[in-house]
Amino acid sequence: MAIHLEDYAETLEGLPEACRQALQQQWHEATKMLSARGLDNYLKGAGALSRLGRGADLVLNWIEAAPQVAKEVGEDILPDLAQTALGFASRTSGAVIERLLSSAPVAAKRLADGALFGSYLQFLNHLIGQAPRGVRPMLDNLDVLLGQLTLGGLRRWALWGSHAHRTDYPAQIEYFSLTSKESLAVLQKERKGTLFVDVQRRINMYLRALWARDFFMRPTSGDFESREGYKPFIEGYFFHLPDAFDDFPGVSGVELYRAAAAHCAAHWVATTEPLSAENLNPLQMALIALIEDARVETLAIRRFPGLRQLWSQCHTIGADQAATAGDYFNRLARALLDPSFQDHDSWVEQGRLLFAQGAARLESNQLSWDIGVSLAHTFREKKIPFHPRSDVLSAPYRDDNRYLWAFEEFDQEAALAAGYAAPKQVRRKVGLMEMVNEIDTELAGDDAQEIWVLETELFPYEDEGKSYNDLEGKEPVSDPFHYAEWDYQIQLERPSWATVVEKRPRLGELQIIDEIAARHKRLIAQMKFLLDAMQPQGVTRLRKLEEGDDIDLNAAIASTIDVRMGLQPDPRIMMRSVRKIRDISVLVLLDLSESTNDRVAGQDFSVLDLTREAAVLLAGAIDKVGDPFAMHGFCSDGRHAVDYYRFKDFDQPYGALPKARLAGMTGQLSTRMGAAIRHASMHLKAQRSAKKLMLVITDGEPADVDVRDPQYLRYDTRKAVEEAARHGIIPFCMSLDPRADQYVSRIFGTRNYMVVDQVSRLPEKLPLLYAGLTR
Repeated sequence: MAIHLEDYAETLEGLPEACRQALQQQWHEATKMLSARGLDNYLKGAGALSRLGRGADLVLNWIEAAPQVAKEVGEDILPDLAQTALGFASRTSGAVIERLLSSAPVAAKRLADGALFGSYLQFLNHLIGQAPRGVRPMLDNLDVLLGQLTLGGLRRWALWGSHAHRTDYPAQIEYFSLTSKESLAVLQKERKGTLFVDVQRRINMYLRALWARDFFMRPTSGDFESREGYKPFIEGYFFHLPDAFDDFPGVSGVELYRAAAAHCAAHWVATTEPLSAENLNPLQMALIALIEDARVETLAIRRFPGLRQLWSQCHTIGADQAATAGDYFNRLARALLDPSFQDHDSWVEQGRLLFAQGAARLESNQLSWDIGVSLAHTFREKKIPFHPRSDVLSAPYRDDNRYLWAFEEFDQEAALAAGYAAPKQVRRKVGLMEMVNEIDTELAGDDAQEIWVLETELFPYEDEGKSYNDLEGKEPVSDPFHYAEWDYQIQLERPSWATVVEKRPRLGELQIIDEIAARHKRLIAQMKFLLDAMQPQGVTRLRKLEEGDDIDLNAAIASTIDVRMGLQPDPRIMMRSVRKIRDISVLVLLDLSESTNDRVAGQDFSVLDLTREAAVLLAGAIDKVGDPFAMHGFCSDGRHAVDYYRFKDFDQPYGALPKARLAGMTGQLSTRMGAAIRHASMHLKAQRSAKKLMLVITDGEPADVDVRDPQYLRYDTRKAVEEAARHGIIPFCMSLDPRADQYVSRIFGTRNYMVVDQVSRLPEKLPLLYAGLTR
């Protein structure tokens, strides 16, 4: 169900009237970007800022800025933003706090990461103590500054000005206003070539074009004190790339981002198992990592030969550089990547030879371990000291290889949260003797690696007429169906993101269905005449056509009379015989979430009871007309558990079994509607009817326990509706949420939905709606 501003009346009591009006205007947009917890923090922040007594403008800036910040870097940062603004209250004027809030969306958009935005707030807290007069002009120019500087560059630029003009307040204001020569000179010195936020979308599309899958990237800023910054690295199932790249000799910053992202992706695809660092010294670990870089790049180049040129242009070391161990490492790295590079050093040639001999073993990273240890042994003969901090690879796109080593155990939950699929479960059909003699354990759970299935049910020796399935078994579930989901923030599909599992519906008492029919006898009688009119009428004649199969004698005679009288004759003197038939398949998709258990206002029955009544009456109506139809339902408990129930299928008669299933349906869990619509579309696409209708009955908007952004599932459902429409399916939604107009039209289209204001009238309206849609 939607979240409404009226629910927070107590929180809003202390706000000025102008702020309340602004909240009402902004509320619709805020609900798109914030979860229930985020909205709570949003309103509490407005209340806390109002109690500062610094005027309504301060609160208005918060009301406008907070949702935009949450959209860019996530709603978890809002309490930190509010705390920073409250902390400024005792250290500066209200005008500075207003600029802090009004400029926060600019900072969030340019930094594009929650951790970096948190560091930005910490930097402001530090700066307000060092240069209080400079914060206001700096915030006025924040768009210009963050358009050219990284967060680290901004910090160094600001601290230079605060130290240089600590006691000279006019000069301090000039510096932070970008009007002094020193300010512009330091700005130019700290300026970076290409910012990650400007190219992130292009790099994402580039990786998707290569590997046909999504990778997750985020910027990292390690250059607070040093200009070099962090190297790329893989951690927590994300690619962490520097927030800016300077141009490399002959290589643009954009090309460096492509090279770094492609190198991380090659690691992610080819480094399937971590290596143990046990009993290895730093020299051995450095050379193993070097060989592993060469191995994953070679595998990637086999698939995409153009990557060799992209990576080779970042290796510029010559064959005559031999001052340090790092020089030799860089020469070997270039030699393994670039076949045209000439280097006659015996150690480099040994590395090339060992790598070439291991070409057949490239799929395993054990090759990197073997070659690295061997090269480390022979490198000691050169008597050149190795310094782990300074003897590193100079190619700027290479990562630090922390991903390679097995210092941490695999975290399945973190991997699933980042979008990587769990190992697939194998189902295998076996014979009776293999099941009895070879089974590993009788107590394996649903997450077992392998599940054995007998062709027939197994009965105990003391045959009581009940099988082991009846005595101890669980309800069977189907093999999982995996569907993509649309992420509106990155404008990409997340492949195989949601998992739908078909489950056997629970059976209920047929008496419930009989009671429904008895209660609605009058409505059934009224619909009889309407349904009779919908029956196919056989062959009909279409008259007054210019082209047809036969002459319409009445029209031909009338035209002849017009000619004799000197009038213009009507040329439509043909007719055509047309066979009127109904060729339509209908799938009714029922929302069975927990909210359907709520009581209807002023009544003693629930939304689920009304849904069941409407489904029973509609099923009887469609069955009378003779259209093939199916009745399905769904609920969800996160993206990995979308439960789908088939109460009646297209090829199944509407008899005792479907009615018992409808009688036994229950409401539980959440509403991941996009995945359910995609699965229902799969069933509808298998029908050969000329017209296919999907009728969705729901009591609220799409929502799930693992989604905090209320807009995410709305956009995904709209995408699922568009996909169904492209396959000739007509999706139509009947919503029981009185406030559904604000979102359901954007999901299903302005003409493909109906909002039932009085829920108690659902059983009456649903069959009539069906008659109108299939007329």
